[in-house]
Amino acid sequence: MTYQQLATDIIKTVGGTSNVASVMHCATRLRFKLNDSAKADKEQTKLLDGVITAVESGGQYQVVIGNHVNEVFKAIKAEMGGDTGNEQEDKTENKGKEGLMSIFIDLISGIFTPLLGIMAASGILKGGLALAIAAGWTTTDSGIYQLLFAGSDALFFFFPVVLGYTAGAKFGGSPFVTMAIGGALVHPSMIAAFNASQSPGYEALTFLGMPITFMNYASSVMPIIFAAWVSCKLETVFNKLLPGAIKNFFTPLLCIVVTVPLTFLVIGPAATHASQLLAHGYELVYAASPVVAGLVMGAFWQVFVIFGLHWGFVPVLLNNLAVLGSDSMMPLLVPAVLAQAGAAFGVFLMTKDVKLKAIAGSATTAGLFGITEPAIYGVNLPKKRPFVIGCISGAIGAAIIAYFSVRIYSFALPSILVFPQIIPPTGVDLTLWVTVFASMLSIVLATVLTVLFGKVNDANKEIAQAVVATRA
Repeated sequence: MTYQQLATDIIKTVGGTSNVASVMHCATRLRFKLNDSAKADKEQTKLLDGVITAVESGGQYQVVIGNHVNEVFKAIKAEMGGDTGNEQEDKTENKGKEGLMSIFIDLISGIFTPLLGIMAASGILKGGLALAIAAGWTTTDSGIYQLLFAGSDALFFFFPVVLGYTAGAKFGGSPFVTMAIGGALVHPSMIAAFNASQSPGYEALTFLGMPITFMNYASSVMPIIFAAWVSCKLETVFNKLLPGAIKNFFTPLLCIVVTVPLTFLVIGPAATHASQLLAHGYELVYAASPVVAGLVMGAFWQVFVIFGLHWGFVPVLLNNLAVLGSDSMMPLLVPAVLAQAGAAFGVFLMTKDVKLKAIAGSATTAGLFGITEPAIYGVNLPKKRPFVIGCISGAIGAAIIAYFSVRIYSFALPSILVFPQIIPPTGVDLTLWVTVFASMLSIVLATVLTVLFGKVNDANKEIAQAVVATRA
């Protein structure tokens, strides 16, 4: 079956193109926003060759594809005539049926999903540079380091610009207007004004008599999201009030003229203080009992992934990096992810079913690099015990990491690629080796316990029927 045929079949099972309000994709899933979820046939979607499973979570109809999701998304886009929809098209009555959690998860995933790949790539490059410095392969003064550091840091330094685009698109406004507002937050003149405001004897600037509070918004997350929301609301109002002949350029003009000052005067300072409270609040909770935090996150992270609840943690993680310069949550997730890969490898070792062995082998490899959906939906969850064993093994590894207060210093997807990003600015220390040990322990535990107690051979036929092969 070709990707185009698969795309045609998927659209048919979700109720046709007329039922698709919007569709996007993350690392492994197509995420549909449907006008009427009752029209989607989940069981038929699951039976399609090339689909791992289908789940409804966070107000989205999610079709799990695996590593080939980008190719399938392109085929979906072509099938829909190049239009993958816009959140502005969502039906009001459909929104009313959603709970606050579903709306929040849908909002966060919509803003951050398009950036996951480049965030992970930038984080890996940052980690590689940290490893190169710690190993003495280069210095911070070298041309190689300077150029590659600029490439790795650019996304995060200009985060308000990038988030301005994705937030504007998610809120149904012009993403280029909100991107310009994000650019204002990190404009060199504003950064210079912030630096000047830290000097003794600084005389505050005013806007229409109101004092301007300058802050360093580089790498910030929350201010631009709130500012983008305000701008998109204003855009809707201005488009209704202004004549068609002038609204194409007067609407963006008025959005910038109103939102930029409002952001520097009110939204930015308020959102920055909220960011600081969130970061320090998380640290207080974590410090109360790191081991318990490790056990909970290690055990339930993959459960959160199944229900799409993991998106709620993304802003906290990014906010910790922006405010504190490091994060203690991400290291706890590494054993949780790798343990599922270990459980899938245990199934690979024990099963006699050729089809399941092939799927378990590829799922193990994907899991080591942070893509656990093939392992969860294709191998561990249908068998039940390997999934539970993976959760237990992940909890043990995460508890060890939490006990040693391991932190990460740049964004990463939890996988074996995360290790260099744990190297602190001062150089390699014990926390790196603790993370490597705990992660490997989780993999080994999950593999061994699955071999011993997973009952892999008792129902191979049943598992094989529950698994849909991914495309080679």
